[in-house]
Amino acid sequence: MAKQFIKRCRVRIILSFLSGLMLAAYFLLRSRRELMKLLSETIVRPLHRWLASQCDGLPFSVAELLIGGLGIGLLVYIIIETVLFFRKEEKGLRLASAAMTLLTCFCLVYGGFCLLWGVYYYADDFAAISGLSEEPVSVEQLQTVTEYFARLANESGANVSRDARGVYNGNRKAILAQSPEVFAGIEAEYPFLAGPAVHAKGIHFSKIMSLTDFTGFFFPFTGEANVNIDFPPSLLASTVAHELSHQRGVAREQEANFTAVLASLRYGDPDYVYSAALLAYTHLGNALYKADREAWEPIYESLSDEVKIDFAFNRAYWQQFETPVQSVSNTVYEGFLQSYGQKLGLQSYGACVDLLVNYYYDAACTELGK
Repeated sequence: MAKQFIKRCRVRIILSFLSGLMLAAYFLLRSRRELMKLLSETIVRPLHRWLASQCDGLPFSVAELLIGGLGIGLLVYIIIETVLFFRKEEKGLRLASAAMTLLTCFCLVYGGFCLLWGVYYYADDFAAISGLSEEPVSVEQLQTVTEYFARLANESGANVSRDARGVYNGNRKAILAQSPEVFAGIEAEYPFLAGPAVHAKGIHFSKIMSLTDFTGFFFPFTGEANVNIDFPPSLLASTVAHELSHQRGVAREQEANFTAVLASLRYGDPDYVYSAALLAYTHLGNALYKADREAWEPIYESLSDEVKIDFAFNRAYWQQFETPVQSVSNTVYEGFLQSYGQKLGLQSYGACVDLLVNYYYDAACTELGK
């Protein structure tokens, strides 16, 4: 049986072996920051730029097509192999061959993911390259910057489109159409964020993303920034900027949130400014609530009715997806983040607070007269 197995699965064995070698090299060498930096700057970033440019001309997400095709293909394969297992002889050989196929697929996908995305986590991060401080901040600093973004949310929220209920109803297609321009304003200040002017892609089956609690994802095999276009649009523009941050090499979630706010505010479009203000206030407000609820309360009460309506509308949307599927998805994704050294897991999304406070504190003091 062993000879038959090797003969039947020769290609799969070779591919799995090569993928295994690549994974072993990655896990052994990922702690060498200079090597990871070299790989990311000379291979991964240029490849992502090229892939993103090639896919940009297509009016659909190539990532969604590949993920859906792979999922359907594997499901069909498993069904066929299950039927043949009960109908054909050599059941042991057939089972081993099927297992080899699945192992090969896993090794190729996971190995490619580590090479095309994992190296970013172990190269220099945004804070290190930019020189921006992410030192811990005081409650007073946090309160000041939270108040600053609450005021910005109120002001920018008065300049965007709303429906008869007062809910923000920005045009999703227009937001996606503007996405190639979003980072132009900060590329001069941070040249390492330069990249091709490409569109974020809306996902056709966005309801499935909502079911698994995802608003967007970067797909390293195509270089595409993909976003959920079903959830309320008040945070869509900042989600677009977040995924474009990943596309430009900002791997860590807390830093991608910060660069999303920074790029969106610098871009200056009303929809992007409002969405960035909401994103920043959400993280800052949550942090202040935990640190000093008495300081948080008057700032929250200062939010305009329109801003509170948008927050309520957003909460109501996501509450309908609070199911075991969402819980499992969050657990898996938290494990994924931790496997790449983000020890806070999903909590690392809140770590952008330090960057926001350190960057915007002086501006906040000036604006608020402190």
